[in-house]
Amino acid sequence: MTAPEQLVLSLPQRPALGRADFLVAPCNETAVAWIDRWPDWPVPALALVGPPASGKSHLAEVWRGVSGGPRLTPETLAAGSPAALLGEARAALVDEADRVAGDAGAEEALFHLYNLLRERGGSLLLCARSEPARWGLGLADLASRLSTATVARLGLPDDELMAGLLIKLFADRQLRPTPGAIAFLVARMERTYAAAQELVEALDARALAAGGGVTQVTARAVLAERQDG
Repeated sequence: MTAPEQLVLSLPQRPALGRADFLVAPCNETAVAWIDRWPDWPVPALALVGPPASGKSHLAEVWRGVSGGPRLTPETLAAGSPAALLGEARAALVDEADRVAGDAGAEEALFHLYNLLRERGGSLLLCARSEPARWGLGLADLASRLSTATVARLGLPDDELMAGLLIKLFADRQLRPTPGAIAFLVARMERTYAAAQELVEALDARALAAGGGVTQVTARAVLAERQDG
């Protein structure tokens, strides 16, 4: 008789976001070097550019930890004054900054935020999917300012980084997969950070429901289900 599956509770996971937790590889080492170089940046703004779940937010949180700057979004920019949002800080992060394009209020606020930080001798970190020149900004003055920003790109992971990323994501959930499971996944999964996150979440739920660990057998089953779906 098969044992009943355990009740699975969907609880939020808190990933490890320290500098030591970030996996450095050729696809991201330039971006890491720029973050480590702060505050010795040649221009006020640095744009971290890469696909979803590429590590931009992780690196940005590492930077915020040392710079003390607030985390802003296009929505918070449009809703408040740059001076009030910045306070006494000399640094700021704007996450998903490319989404300011087309929002006149957000573009204007980002323009004033940039100017305020430059006056203070501070720094602006922008996280986006593409470089500022591709955002389609309507405010010419803002486009001109951001055209001077340093662009640091994060690329797609190789085999070694993908394996390390899976191990880290499992560790964030207190899971220790077998080496065979990691090798099986790396050889067959979609090679993106987002896919790694989704797979780890699915395998966590499967392992918890079945009351077992993450093995090559469970990895094979979850991958097959996702491909069928």
